[in-house]
Amino acid sequence: MVVGLGCEKLSPMRINPSGDDSDIISLQDQQGFTGMVQSIMEMAEERLIKLNRRQRETFPVSELVIGTQCGGSDAFSGVTANPAVGYATDLLVRAGATVLFSEVTEVRDAIHLLTPRAVNEEVGRALIKEMDWYDNYLALGDADRSANPSPGNKKGGLANVVEKSLGSIAKSGSSPISGVLAPGEKAAEKGLIFAATPASDFVCGTLQLASGMHLQVFTTGRGTPYNLAMASVIKVSTRNTLTEQWKDLIDINAGTIATGEATIEDVGWEIFHLILEVASGKKKTWAEHWGLLNDLALFNPAPIT
Repeated sequence: MVVGLGCEKLSPMRINPSGDDSDIISLQDQQGFTGMVQSIMEMAEERLIKLNRRQRETFPVSELVIGTQCGGSDAFSGVTANPAVGYATDLLVRAGATVLFSEVTEVRDAIHLLTPRAVNEEVGRALIKEMDWYDNYLALGDADRSANPSPGNKKGGLANVVEKSLGSIAKSGSSPISGVLAPGEKAAEKGLIFAATPASDFVCGTLQLASGMHLQVFTTGRGTPYNLAMASVIKVSTRNTLTEQWKDLIDINAGTIATGEATIEDVGWEIFHLILEVASGKKKTWAEHWGLLNDLALFNPAPIT
C-alpha cells in the first residue's frame, strides 16, 4: 500500500513494475481531505483483513534472513559480543540461512581482511566499489571519516576507526562472503552478504529491512533502547556491568567471555538458539516486551532540487 501526493519525483509506479495501481493512492486524485482519509482507511481495512488471516507456518532455518549491527560500541565489542555474533553467523550460514552485515564506514578500514573471503572476483570488486562510492559520497560533503568513532565510542575505549573496524567485522564470522548489496537492495542469495549501509543505527536497520531481514542481532557496549517495529532486535551486551545496569533491556550478556565464565562458542550458541526462539515466536526480546519502536530512517544521499 503506497500513499503519494501525486507529483513527487519518485513516482509510485516506478517502484511497482507490475503496472498494477490497485495498491496506490494518489492524494491529488481524491475528492477533498475527507475523501483522502476515507480512501486510505478503506484500502488499509482491506489489507488488514488479509493480514489478520495469517498463521505461523513451519520453515527451515535456511529461510531466515538475519541482520547484524553494532551500536554504542566500546573496547570490548571486538573482544566479546561481536566475535560471539560472528560464531552465531557461521552457524546460521552453515544451516543455509542468509546473514547480513553492514555499516560501510565501520568496515572500511578492514576491507583488506574481507576481500580475500569473497567467493569470487566479482564479489571482491563489489566490496571495493561500495567502499569507493561511500568515500566519494563523504568527500562531496566535506565529511571527515574520523568523526567515527563517536565521543561515546571513545569514552568506551575505542581510540580510532581502525580499532572500530577490526571489532566490527568480527560480527561476520569466518564464512565466505557470497554477495554484496547496494543500499536497500533485496537479498537474492543465501550465505553471508555485505549489505552496504551507513553506520547510523536507524538507517542501517531500515535498509536491512528493505533487504529482507526477518530479525536483527545488535551488539552494544554503551547501551541503547533501539528497536524496530518490523523485526525483532536481540541486544547483546559486551560487558557484565552494562547487563547489570540495563538488566531489563539486554537479552544476552557476552561479558562473561571477558571474565572467563563462558567462551565465544558458548555465547555464540546462546545467540543462535535465541534467534530461533524469537523467530519462532516462543520468546520476546526485552525491547518487544516494553514496546520500544524507532521510526524508519531512509538513506537519501542525493542533492535536493
